[in-house]
Amino acid sequence: MASLNTLRTKFGVVLSVIIALALLAFIFSLRTDMGFSNNDPKVGVINGDKIRYSEYLNEYETVKANNGGSESDEAQADALANATWQGLIAKHMLLPGFEKMGIEVSEAERMSMLSGEHPSQVFYSAFADPQTGEYRPETISSFLSQVSANPQYQSFWSYLNSQAMLDRMMSKYLGMIRAGIYPNALEVENGVKAANESRSGRYAILKYNTIADSLVTVSQAEVQKYYDEHKNSYTQQPHRTISYVVFEVNPTDDDMLELEKEVRAAGEEFAAAEDVRAFVRKNIKGTIADHYVSAAQLGEDEAVVLDGGQYGPVLKSNEWVMSRAVATKMAPDSIGLSHIVLSAQDSALADSLYTALQNGADFAEAAAKYSTYAATAQNGGEIGVMPFSGFTTDMADQLAEAKKGDLIKTTVGDAIQILKVTRADAPKKFAVVGTITYPVEASAATRRNVHNTASIFAVDGKGSLEAFQNAASAAAVTPRVADIAQSERSINGLENTREIVRWANGAEINEISEIFNVGKDYAVAILTDIDDSKYMPLEDVSFSIMQEIGRNKKFDMLKDKLSGASIDEAAKNAGVEVAQFDGVKFNDYMIAELGLEPAVIGAIAATDQTGTVSAPVKGYSGAVVFVVDNIEKGDAQNAEAEKVRLQATMENMAMQASVMAIQRMADIDDLRGKYF
Repeated sequence: MASLNTLRTKFGVVLSVIIALALLAFIFSLRTDMGFSNNDPKVGVINGDKIRYSEYLNEYETVKANNGGSESDEAQADALANATWQGLIAKHMLLPGFEKMGIEVSEAERMSMLSGEHPSQVFYSAFADPQTGEYRPETISSFLSQVSANPQYQSFWSYLNSQAMLDRMMSKYLGMIRAGIYPNALEVENGVKAANESRSGRYAILKYNTIADSLVTVSQAEVQKYYDEHKNSYTQQPHRTISYVVFEVNPTDDDMLELEKEVRAAGEEFAAAEDVRAFVRKNIKGTIADHYVSAAQLGEDEAVVLDGGQYGPVLKSNEWVMSRAVATKMAPDSIGLSHIVLSAQDSALADSLYTALQNGADFAEAAAKYSTYAATAQNGGEIGVMPFSGFTTDMADQLAEAKKGDLIKTTVGDAIQILKVTRADAPKKFAVVGTITYPVEASAATRRNVHNTASIFAVDGKGSLEAFQNAASAAAVTPRVADIAQSERSINGLENTREIVRWANGAEINEISEIFNVGKDYAVAILTDIDDSKYMPLEDVSFSIMQEIGRNKKFDMLKDKLSGASIDEAAKNAGVEVAQFDGVKFNDYMIAELGLEPAVIGAIAATDQTGTVSAPVKGYSGAVVFVVDNIEKGDAQNAEAEKVRLQATMENMAMQASVMAIQRMADIDDLRGKYF
């Protein structure tokens, strides 16, 4: 019978399925617009609907409850937050849009999804057998028998159905997009030509750097005109800029000496312990391996544990380590196995098969007939040869004394397995190792001292960026800068930065922060800028614009120098050398020695005449002229294969474009950063 915890664990995978398949990883353009109503702040706007704090929080709790209820680290919390936002987007934008388009899922269709007739990835992820990968509708029946009497099961079932329906409707929408896509005859013809034709010849390049920048004048009016004409190339997300410093908390020499003293004392206790397993388990810094290891898998010094000795304490990779064997066994170095996999519900069949096999029944025939794991059933259940150290300790304990021909019946997860040993190598000694690890870290006193230094800095750096920078100089720390987009929840290069991001989204310019814990260190920040504009400021992009305009002007100055009746004459007039190109195709990205020059490659690939010097081409690094000496035609691609390739490419591009269109129409503001 399916348990809710098992289904939740498995359904956690559906988070990525929903985001990737149902909502296709929306990344929306955002605008700041915080508003408050009845003490329920606005945390976003989706398709004109205001999303209040309470609605977002309720959705978050629902998503969390139905996906394992875990937010134990920042990555899991981020995944839940993203799934929550995508769920709200579906509720306020996708579902109303699908309704207007007439896209729906009937009850008959939902039942066909449950039965597996029309597979649903959502239902599959929740109810497929984890051992065999088989979708079993009877597992759903078992689960539904518990739904009526359990409110938690009812909530999960409702959530599961809503996600499955959304996934199905999105598939239908994308199916409509795909149905309208087809490559025409001209596109197929051009594609075959591009794939089958390559060109060889010669070129001459007169590089832009032969003209000094001082000889090219770009006015501010020209920069402004270019910016205005290409403004859509400079869109941005609203963001806030902070300057921050990090106070690293590192152990002092006294900390190192004190830690070593503590570790040595613990090592003596460890060596004297009679019950090694119990000693390791009760030590908060202790871990017990879940696999056996042999001498070959241990370092030369570590192998002492196989004979009852203790390894360490020794300082390795910034931590003190000591280990002993908690169990040892003589076992085959490698074991060959075949298996029959059955559902845990088929225990009676498993018992019957096990008895029949003990009495001489053919194992391969039984595996082919009864095993639910198709990948091995067709080969008579053969798994192959595995090292003893590759088994978990529970399985290894059952196989340690196995001999060729032995049969073993065992339960693994939700499946029953009947194993047959087909090979057992000569035994050698293995051990399960218990390890106690003491990381090298600063003492509480050292942490207090660093925190006090950060506190003094936070006082001295108040008021302005200048005061912040002066305080940084006095404290011998280097300010760093981070731009935090409105949809971001973390800062690259720092650990545990969610609180810094939340603070930045609510701070005023020149406001200094509290002291934040970032991993083992402390950080203090000041907000230096708030930019809610749709486009990058002109001053931020003016340099790149000046470079582009300068290249254009240099091209106009250089192109006339590359004149001549032949490529050799053109090169001579320009004072450059002729170079060779070979095998250039339309789909290439680079030309050897010339580098990344898509405009030049496109011009070469479009040339159908040989022996004719081209007009100058504006390349990325200079003005280029070329002559095609030879056009080679092959048969690597035919029309039918090109049609299939183009169809797949165009469908993918069209679906991406449709998502971008939805993004532009949606008018979505993500304002959660101040609260979540």
